[in-house]
Amino acid sequence: MTHTDTIVAMATPAGAGAIAVLRLSGPEAIPIASSIFTSVSGKSLAEQKTHTVHLGHIKDGEKIIDEVLVSIFKNPNSYTGEDVIEISCHGSNYIQQEIIQLCLRKGCRMAQAGEFTLRAFLHGKMDLSQAEAVADLIASDSAASHQLAIQQMRGGFSSEIKRLREELLNFASLIELELDFAEEDVEFANREDFQKLISKITHVLKRLIDSFATGNVLKNGIPVAIVGEPNVGKSTLLNALLNEERAIVSDIAGTTRDTIEDEITIGGIGFRFIDTAGIRETTDTIEGLGIQKTFQKIEQAQVVIYLFDSEKFNSEVSGQKSKFKVEIETIKNKYPQKNLIIVANKVDKLSEEERQKLKVTLSEIDNSSALLLSAKSNLGVEELQNKLLDFVNTGALRNNETIVTNSRHYDSMLKALEEIIKVQQGIDNNLSGDLLAIDIRQALYYFGEITGEISNDELLGNIFANFCIGK
Repeated sequence: MTHTDTIVAMATPAGAGAIAVLRLSGPEAIPIASSIFTSVSGKSLAEQKTHTVHLGHIKDGEKIIDEVLVSIFKNPNSYTGEDVIEISCHGSNYIQQEIIQLCLRKGCRMAQAGEFTLRAFLHGKMDLSQAEAVADLIASDSAASHQLAIQQMRGGFSSEIKRLREELLNFASLIELELDFAEEDVEFANREDFQKLISKITHVLKRLIDSFATGNVLKNGIPVAIVGEPNVGKSTLLNALLNEERAIVSDIAGTTRDTIEDEITIGGIGFRFIDTAGIRETTDTIEGLGIQKTFQKIEQAQVVIYLFDSEKFNSEVSGQKSKFKVEIETIKNKYPQKNLIIVANKVDKLSEEERQKLKVTLSEIDNSSALLLSAKSNLGVEELQNKLLDFVNTGALRNNETIVTNSRHYDSMLKALEEIIKVQQGIDNNLSGDLLAIDIRQALYYFGEITGEISNDELLGNIFANFCIGK
């Protein structure tokens, strides 16, 4: 695949709509558009200024296909850095395909996934981490994931990496220069300043690496598993949180045989709720498989909501208090790293005196404050949502700090930190400049991988294959 030809693709999703936008990019974009477009003013597109919009008709010979608006973006002041034409036509599938086929006959080829953004990267309009942020921005479905993608697309993360790489590169050059004068025992790189730089890079890398845990959660949503015995109201709670009848609710125990998942946004943060099969001993094979899957989902979740029936608990039906204690201890021992929220459901059936008694009993058993709610009447659901938000570290997001969200960047930074630690160990052991230079060059390589200063066709292919066609 060459990146010097002219490409074409729809920039809007497939399907009929009020309007659709078709995009051309490449050296022949303007001539090809001129050959199929007739302006109502009679002017030639090639003679028009960049960043102008023109009304006219797309024609196949004498046949009028559609009345359109054509926008011109001349290189280098365009998204791709090439000549770009955008045609806004009516959203008929037939019209879209007719215009695309016409462009193909005139010399265009169909764009590959992400090829417009790839060309923007190749022409220096953005670095590789910014290009990846374009895909994240398109996929963002919450305020938090949107803000992270915007921050990265504007270069917040890559600017920090570039500054570190540039400073390290300067010292690397001085150390390499020392090697040329090895016989004269000349020291160009001040070791004290170099030590300060290595400490600074180590600190920044550790901070960015630590931010990935938060960034990954904010980008992809927080998985929350709702667990408990059968018929305690797990599906009712899921419906209350989603504000829709997503799960089947029944008085029959064991109704939920499989996990049900759905996502909502709370306070700008995405949460992925998982309604699981009730945990109990059963001879039903299908229900048993569902219970096995429940434990698998707990493994994947970051937050576990343990739900129990407050009415049964207070009346000590079937030894509820002892069961409660065993199950809470089991979850805590098996998943010590999970955030656990204990929720007493169906409190609308309790008197105020019974609610207070419940709180006291729970504190005696588990020494933790359980939330009291009624999923059926929506009582206490908002308090649960606020509790969920407490588990999210949004401070860095509010303060506009750099947060890493991309696993490729995370992996490269881990490798860069490993090399920087080797450099630090070399300084501590008074290693010669030629040995220090080996580890410095390797660290520079991993920094360059993040921003795209060092890249290969396989890496670019993997990244841009995840984009939609037309972007």
